[in-house]
Amino acid sequence: MTTADGVIQGPTPSPDGKVKAFLRLVMIEHSVFALPFAYIAALTAMFQLDRNIHWGRLLLVTVAMVGLRTFAMACNRIIDREIDARNPRTAQRELVTGAVSVRSAWTGALVALVFFLGAAALLNPLCLALAPVAVVPMVVYPYGKRFTDFPQAILGLAQSIGPVGAWLAVTGEWSWDAAILGAAIGIWIGGFDLIYACQDVEADRGEGVRSVPARFGVPAAIRGARGCHAVTMALLVWYALATDAGAFFWLGLVIVAGAFLYEHSIVRPHDLSRLNRAFFSVNGFIGIALFGCALLDLLVRGLTL
Repeated sequence: MTTADGVIQGPTPSPDGKVKAFLRLVMIEHSVFALPFAYIAALTAMFQLDRNIHWGRLLLVTVAMVGLRTFAMACNRIIDREIDARNPRTAQRELVTGAVSVRSAWTGALVALVFFLGAAALLNPLCLALAPVAVVPMVVYPYGKRFTDFPQAILGLAQSIGPVGAWLAVTGEWSWDAAILGAAIGIWIGGFDLIYACQDVEADRGEGVRSVPARFGVPAAIRGARGCHAVTMALLVWYALATDAGAFFWLGLVIVAGAFLYEHSIVRPHDLSRLNRAFFSVNGFIGIALFGCALLDLLVRGLTL
């Protein structure tokens, strides 16, 4: 049965099935995009602080990052559920099919928010005080496509908070080094979201959904993504210089540059057939590869496990 708002109601799932469906809804595996960079910031801060890994703080950073991202994704899906129902690409999302109810999605979002706020409170008073600053862009982003042609800029701002927050979690103090890394990650994610949005141009134009591809066309969005990723590389180089990174981190930057070149070689304005490979595989690889190189670099330079 289909409800008035386009939700297809199916059989009531089991409690275990509800949890799995909620995790699919928020695409929990996509934590791989932002979490590695929060770890890079946290571990670099620990290296500068006393060269020891503080496992308790690292665990709390993980809980905070996953909690906030889960809250943000759940809000995104809830707010966009009617638009998703009218887009063939997203019509099978869990809130559209009824695999997850709106009530369950809100419950999951609020639980995730509690975990985020709890982790922030346990880290230090500054993290707790600034927690609302991190939450606001996460909620504003889904509405961005309703009032601006540049919603990816809001997404980038939201994602840039991760490394800054991770550094604050360790030191309790502002760091411009973390801000550089945060800007790099925000622009990187905003750039690959430009590519991702290209597949919805026709549906977005039909719905009046605003985005760079819908407003300016796919070629302009692809060029914008290339520009974003060039700026990302420049910022990562700046971060490496600012933190006196060693050889292994620079090796990681070479790998990232190669991944960017590959990504933009397989996605072209008139050929989006390999877009999912670029979005999921390449960008997931970038985060993991740079984190692995950064960790190895810090260990070689004296970070103690």
